[in-house]
Amino acid sequence: MHNPLAKKSPRPLPTHLGVIGSGTIGPDIGYGLLTTIPGVTLHLVDIAPQALERAVERLKGYAARDASKGRMSADEAAALEKRIVTSTDIASLAPCDWVLEAATENLELKKKLFSQLERTVRPDALITSNTSSLPASRLFSHLEHPARTTVTHFFAPAHKNPAVEVVRWAKSSEATVDALTHLLCQTGKVPFVTADALCFMLDRVFDNWCNEAALLLDRATAAEIDTVAGDYVQAGPFFVLNLAHGNPIIVETNTLQMEEGACYRPAEIFKSVETWKTAAPGKPAKVADQTAAAVRDRLLGALFSQTVDIVDRAIGSPSDLNLGCQLALGFKEGPLDVMDRLGAQETSRIFKAFSEQRSGMPTPKQGLDAYQDFQRHVLVDDLEGGVKLLTLRRPQAMNALDDRATDELLSVITRHQDDPRVTGFVITGYGGKAFCAGADIGRFPGMLGDEKASIQYARDCSRLLVHLDAMKKPVVAAINGLALGGGLELAMRCHALVSVKGASFQFPEVGLGIAPGIGGMVVPYRRWPKAATELHGMLQQSNKLSAARAHELGIVDALAATADELIALAAKRVRELSGKVPRIPDAPVTLPPLPGEAKTAKGEPLSRQVVGIIGKAIADAAAAPSLSAALEIGYRAFGATACTDAAREGVGAFLARRKPDFSKTA
Repeated sequence: MHNPLAKKSPRPLPTHLGVIGSGTIGPDIGYGLLTTIPGVTLHLVDIAPQALERAVERLKGYAARDASKGRMSADEAAALEKRIVTSTDIASLAPCDWVLEAATENLELKKKLFSQLERTVRPDALITSNTSSLPASRLFSHLEHPARTTVTHFFAPAHKNPAVEVVRWAKSSEATVDALTHLLCQTGKVPFVTADALCFMLDRVFDNWCNEAALLLDRATAAEIDTVAGDYVQAGPFFVLNLAHGNPIIVETNTLQMEEGACYRPAEIFKSVETWKTAAPGKPAKVADQTAAAVRDRLLGALFSQTVDIVDRAIGSPSDLNLGCQLALGFKEGPLDVMDRLGAQETSRIFKAFSEQRSGMPTPKQGLDAYQDFQRHVLVDDLEGGVKLLTLRRPQAMNALDDRATDELLSVITRHQDDPRVTGFVITGYGGKAFCAGADIGRFPGMLGDEKASIQYARDCSRLLVHLDAMKKPVVAAINGLALGGGLELAMRCHALVSVKGASFQFPEVGLGIAPGIGGMVVPYRRWPKAATELHGMLQQSNKLSAARAHELGIVDALAATADELIALAAKRVRELSGKVPRIPDAPVTLPPLPGEAKTAKGEPLSRQVVGIIGKAIADAAAAPSLSAALEIGYRAFGATACTDAAREGVGAFLARRKPDFSKTA
């Protein structure tokens, strides 16, 4: 399954988790899992008692910080600290369900450690390594029971960074890979399954990006190189190397990659420099145009070279590589997106120049267009009974919809809707945090003040929803977390909704100074008229609706306790609706009076003008003679709000991450 939560986990959540190594990343991994696996006990093991003491103090500091920011209570922080156990004896790991090694990059020492660990833990306990480069086959092949072993490679800071590579290798069972990806996804991580290649997938990109930067020091300074790199990453290679004390790591990993060719030889300068003089993010150095062009071509050449090699050798999937570079390495867009944006001609020029300067580095094995033939944001899985599961995967944006994601969902549905083997579809969001956080509002600022463009934008954004309205096969929304704005409008256009118990629904648009223009002011009233009073509060006051209350109102058909149950429940609902897809009523509907108050339920002020536009649109759409006419009223209301001062203030405040001030708007 591409969505790790699409089927039941082959094992329960661990109650005891072991981490070997209390240096930098081991405790951070432990803290991330300690705070996301209910009730788990963390066993930290290290040969140095002082290192264990420092690690515990760091974890206590993390808990205190999270408590101060409201992420947990003081009592929860105190209880969490009691679930940390330390020891210098590996035998203390005997009760663990999963032991993760994060101690050393010495292969022989690791092998001895895993042999000892195999004799210590239960036969069914998982054993993994956090190595960033050593293949699993070299680490675990000597063990008697290698099927329960593999590499789980976390990225710094490991308690915050969601990316984890999970290696599929010859002797590891599918049940092991399934259990780890399922568990990691449950804890908020994004697992990427990779082949058992040297340095796996993402470190191949990072190591060679940094190595190429060092090889460029003959023509530019570290500060200049980081400045040019800043067009593509949140922080330049030398800035990151300083943070991670990463020079020895590049030497080690690229020396290992030299098994594939001398072209991977690490730059000699790494052996003689500890700290680089570089530019901090947001403080670029001045770079001559000619220098910038040369640096840019070489950095992109290295990036593109590794990208096509990873895809050609199936080390990782194109979508995983694209997303992984953003989540794990801080790239502003995936490397395949950069290639797509530059176009085949410019990408070919960069490849040609790079090959001439860096003989032996990988080059494309297929036409450049072939590397773009993949779905970036939608995972497709087959469930029992001919049900297609479509998972919207944009975790960096809480699964928010953009044009590409919308088109991918529509494309998959149209491709399979006439297949007699397909009963119907389930749409869900990736992970457990959000079904869909609405529309990606990056395009909004450019439309504000342009009513015609805004109306057309709302129509364009409805292309998937209008298609769902006319479908003959059922589509069920499986609400796995927050459903906000456009995401809720998508869910409400599906033919049924099922939800996990902890999910919630909200139209936050009024707090942005805009209207929910792609059906939110129309469809729910026609489908669930008895919920009209609750819907008024959601649309005009941005009130939240819990999944439990939505179930009481009939908006949600059924509730699930877990993600496993949710997908199965949604698939069952699809099969029940086969041949009897419900339609949105086309006739007008009578509504109770609208409150019209220009403030949230908490008393925070809203724009009277925008609240009024929303209220009028709700009333006019309810009285409209047809669904299509009602939807058009919604599109136009969105266009009207986009021309208000409130929209400029609300959208601007959102992008600036501050509270909007509607006191100076109408």
